[in-house]
Amino acid sequence: MPLVYACIAPHGGEIVPALAGRQMEPFAPTRKGMRKLAAQMAKARPDSIVIATPHNLRLHRHICVVLSENSSGRIVEGRRSISLRAKCDVELAWRILEASEKAGLPVVGANYGTFEGPLSDLAMDWGTLVPAWFFLKERKLGSELVVVTPSREIPLRENFEFGRVIAKVAEGMKRKVAFVASSDQAHAHMKDGPYGFSDKASVYDGLVVDAVRGGRLNSIMRLSRSLIDAAKPDSLWQMTMLAGVLQEVSMSGELFSYQVPTYFGMLCAGYQRVRVG
Repeated sequence: MPLVYACIAPHGGEIVPALAGRQMEPFAPTRKGMRKLAAQMAKARPDSIVIATPHNLRLHRHICVVLSENSSGRIVEGRRSISLRAKCDVELAWRILEASEKAGLPVVGANYGTFEGPLSDLAMDWGTLVPAWFFLKERKLGSELVVVTPSREIPLRENFEFGRVIAKVAEGMKRKVAFVASSDQAHAHMKDGPYGFSDKASVYDGLVVDAVRGGRLNSIMRLSRSLIDAAKPDSLWQMTMLAGVLQEVSMSGELFSYQVPTYFGMLCAGYQRVRVG
């Protein structure tokens, strides 16, 4: 079966209603965009969802592929919390790992606890849990997960090539696969934010929005190092993997939302497979 769907999804916890508290209204546009992505995901009904997150195991100079049978986690915001446990598609994860090694990419497979069984359970980070909440909890999809984490220390091109590998492997599977670039955008939009203010944050986000709207996602690979360092995005590397996916599979993209409700930008965009003939 083919790779059936892809998206750029944010992971700020405030978009989850159970975590929003007083932030319910400020994050409403992104929450609405996320639910549009979830509706498209539900329509595609993937058997497995590959989520590229910046917040799982960050291995120096290596891309991480989670090989555990399960992933579980919890997010706490004051007295509010959500938790999620998901089965992982171990076969797909191994195929991605082995194909990436064959392609000469710097990848490492990671497990935790036991090699297999219920104790094979690697912690689910918020970059995975937040988008997965909308897919697995709100939409009640029974999809299994594959969690991958890019590396910021390797050439951007290698993250792109890893995305190509994911698409090629997915195209050869007997199940439907989706890809999620879990991405919050520039983190330097507010002076009193944890990363301070830079006018480059709006520049970076504007270029990303233009790239998505124009169907030129691979153009983000040409952004300057100085712009990236100043804007402090949490998105470039996962979106570069998505650009690699789109290099292999013809998909049409649509921007659903973009906003800056706090110190970081949030964008929702969905990609559906182009029908031929």
